[in-house]
Amino acid sequence: MKIKSSQFNLMYKACLKASKVIIRDFGEIEKLQVSEKGPGDFVTASDRRVEKILIEELEKSNYSFLTEETGKIEGKNNEKRWIIDPIDGTFNFLNGLPHFAISIAYEEKAEVISGIIFDPIKNEMYYAEKGNGAYLNNSRIRVSNKSDFKSACLVTGGPKFTSKNRKKILDEYTKISMEVRAHIRKSGSAALDLAYVAAGKYDGYWQRELNYWDIAAGAIIVKESGGFIENLTGESLGEGKIDLVASNSKIHKKLTDFL
Repeated sequence: MKIKSSQFNLMYKACLKASKVIIRDFGEIEKLQVSEKGPGDFVTASDRRVEKILIEELEKSNYSFLTEETGKIEGKNNEKRWIIDPIDGTFNFLNGLPHFAISIAYEEKAEVISGIIFDPIKNEMYYAEKGNGAYLNNSRIRVSNKSDFKSACLVTGGPKFTSKNRKKILDEYTKISMEVRAHIRKSGSAALDLAYVAAGKYDGYWQRELNYWDIAAGAIIVKESGGFIENLTGESLGEGKIDLVASNSKIHKKLTDFL
């Protein structure tokens, strides 16, 4: 790994340990698809198992936590915090689709300093640390250089069925897809969507009503790969529900103007 800080080493080791559980559980999903009970409860249990391992490994630091399953955990040091999404892309996991990731960010005084997004099935680890660049495994990554919005490859997610803004979100999708010749993808993992923007696989990403644990690690990876990322609500990324847009510098204004 290209980054050697103590916080990064802790995240890295925690990811590798937890990924063994994810890979094992993902292998069981196919058998569960045919059972009457179905895999839903199993995935929830898997989510919790993975989170428990990550917390056990990371709590050696005495830092605080914000996690998807458990919420806030106060540590001895409240100015330093781990932000964890144990399985980002659980619906993919549930359906036997191999596209999901562990997402961990390290935060100091409300600023994300480093982050890891690890896709255990493809063995792809995206990571970054403030001032030290962004990487996929051991190779440096950069956002794309595309400037023609019409030919941009974009990705989005949502809306949830329960969203009060469901019609608005679907209307946005229609409006943008008319502009970019329908080069829009939906992958089901916000963390990997951001990682792919950072690596130049997607030119831009937007999604409304996200949680902080969905995007904390991805935010630093996009920034360190030369990308732009912002909350359309005008608030910081750590507050409330997040309406996120992330892209390279050349299409960012065009994409945000649509939103």
